[in-house]
Amino acid sequence: MICNSIQKLIDYAVRNNLTTTEDRYVVRNSLMEILKVNIWQEPQNVDSSQTIDEILDELVDYACENGIIDDTAAYRDLFDTKLMGALTPYPREVIREFNSRLKRSPKEATDWYFGFCRVLNYVRAVRIAKDVKWTYESEFGTLDITINLSRPEKDPRDIAAVRNAVTAAYPKCQICPENAGFAGHLTHPARQNLRPVPLKINGEDWQLQYSPYGYYNEHCIVFNEKHIPMKIDASVFNKLFDVLDILPHYFVGSNADLPIVGGSILSHEHFQGGNYTFAMEKAPIEKTFTLGKFPEVSAGTVKWPMSVIRLRSESRRELSAACEHILGKWRGYSDPSAAIFFETDGVPHNTITPIARRNGSAYECDLVLRNNITTEERPLGLFHSNPSFHHIKKENIGLIEVMGLAVLPPRLAKDLVRLETAMLSKEDISTIPEIASHAEWANDVLARRSDFNTNTAQKIIREEVGAVFEQVLCDAGVFKRTHDGEKAFARFIDTL
Repeated sequence: MICNSIQKLIDYAVRNNLTTTEDRYVVRNSLMEILKVNIWQEPQNVDSSQTIDEILDELVDYACENGIIDDTAAYRDLFDTKLMGALTPYPREVIREFNSRLKRSPKEATDWYFGFCRVLNYVRAVRIAKDVKWTYESEFGTLDITINLSRPEKDPRDIAAVRNAVTAAYPKCQICPENAGFAGHLTHPARQNLRPVPLKINGEDWQLQYSPYGYYNEHCIVFNEKHIPMKIDASVFNKLFDVLDILPHYFVGSNADLPIVGGSILSHEHFQGGNYTFAMEKAPIEKTFTLGKFPEVSAGTVKWPMSVIRLRSESRRELSAACEHILGKWRGYSDPSAAIFFETDGVPHNTITPIARRNGSAYECDLVLRNNITTEERPLGLFHSNPSFHHIKKENIGLIEVMGLAVLPPRLAKDLVRLETAMLSKEDISTIPEIASHAEWANDVLARRSDFNTNTAQKIIREEVGAVFEQVLCDAGVFKRTHDGEKAFARFIDTL
């Protein structure tokens, strides 16, 4: 039985050009060693129709049943990655293939590389498919809503084991280049099947890889080989435009560099990008204005819930200088009437989330104005989701959300199903512990939506979740979409 399963994995690797028949004995012996199989029995009637996840499940089940690993989510993930590592080519081979294709066509290179990461199961395509996704037609365009189910939930046994685990400082974080080929442990994912490819960005050594649990098409990470902190400064625009020169069919953006409005990894300089068009990119210019010092740059504010300035130019140099100019102005800008203070007690609050793309022969950059000030009433951030919406979205609004894709926590998948049942049966939601936090919101939905019934329940709940996300983006905007907010935004534009 186990030899059949090993052969399935070898056949999969050959079919997908991860290895060749010439390598089959070496690959077989490596897999036998990992699985502690000492005797090879020639397989009979090997099923080649199974998916990679099905094949790996068989092998991991065997490892659990035979005491090789504990049967927990963390150990299973560590082990299936170890198995795929035995099939993964060395970096030099991957880099050579990527660079060869890149010379012919950037799209050909990324098409190949993304496909390669999928067949390696580094990009967990089957798990990503489990994410719950829908769209919401907002005032600002079609927003994407995702409930993230692709990342496995923590097993209580793994959580308990982590308490006793020795903390290691290698690699320094999950996007350091040292992750390639790393075996991982309970507090750090295995990366034996990770093969980043090098890029030269702003004269520095950077690397490109895909996200294992991508939220959109070809969700990639471009990261500095050095473990240095995120920083939004004059150089960031040249770095973003360098990425576009290499991969002109991708967008690329950076999280902000301050807590609350920044991303989850502020300790390591990196960008996110990919082959996807977000609602924000489609949003039109609402008001144009001129930048006297930069005549080659067109500028305008974007019709978007957050405060966005869009700049466009055929000249990379001119556009980069204009972006730098606006960043400098915003860093030192305060408007007490709009509750905007660039610093308090020496702590800076103003920064931007920049997103760049090619638009024909022109370069385009959206500068999303951010401020991370907190108050006693709003300790998670004044320009953050209103506490009344924390039952839906409490987490930070980072780059991906800024562009119009809500990444909602896994808890909502079960919550919304249970909530639908309770709303249809007229239960007192406030008395149901697991969904009590949604009670006020759900009752408001029922009061407003007379069309709520068995046939429409799921659709209406999803619409209302989408409406919450739209409002969360409005909450995160530094200049509100009100008469006073628009006047305040105009005052800042006048300083440029």
